Amino acid sequence: MTDFDEDFAKKITGYLDRGTAELKAGTAYRLQLAREGALARLGDPERVPAVGLARSYAFASTGTAGGGGTFWQSGKLWLGIVLIVVACLGWQQWQAWQQQLDIEETDAAILTSDLPIDAYLDHGFQAWLKHAGDDD
Repeated sequence: MTDFDEDFAKKITGYLDRGTAELKAGTAYRLQLAREGALARLGDPERVPAVGLARSYAFASTGTAGGGGTFWQSGKLWLGIVLIVVACLGWQQWQAWQQQLDIEETDAAILTSDLPIDAYLDHGFQAWLKHAGDDD
């Protein structure tokens, strides 16, 4: 134990001793009996019900409450994974569809404008558009 741990233990012991000094004699006796019973049960692990141990062991070994397969065999896990994959694919398709709509709108605006298509290909016109956009 370090010096800090020893100081901390002494402080806690002091607080507990002060608190127990104010207890009634009957309460202190019942606490003493409860402590002795807990220590007796601690030294005798066979008294613990086997059903409780078996159930907690099944929970710890399988990863699911009450047994019933391992974590990776759980239907809920695979259903969640499938839903996440479907949602990601759906979102990707929606984004591609939105991008296609934007391209179609741009093409339609270019084709319906009064400006000839050669103007869009002229580098001087592109420079003028870039310069005109900087003034805004």
